[in-house]
Amino acid sequence: MSIKLNPHFQDADAFYEQLLDAHSGLSREEAELFNARLILLLANQIGDAKVLKDCIEAARLPAPAISPVATE
Repeated sequence: MSIKLNPHFQDADAFYEQLLDAHSGLSREEAELFNARLILLLANQIGDAKVLKDCIEAARLPAPAISPVATE
């Protein structure tokens, strides 16, 4: 895998707050639809099929298996 697993945010706390705010007032179904749309929008920004495949594979790993160190 050649994806970045270390923090790569300009402001992770602000992003997390925006994400929580975006879910505010949504039903579970609406939140799931929002998440699906957000994932597709972010995947479109990435665009690279190999990177997207590697991200999917990394997301399926148990949390402890994901190292905080970049694998580049």
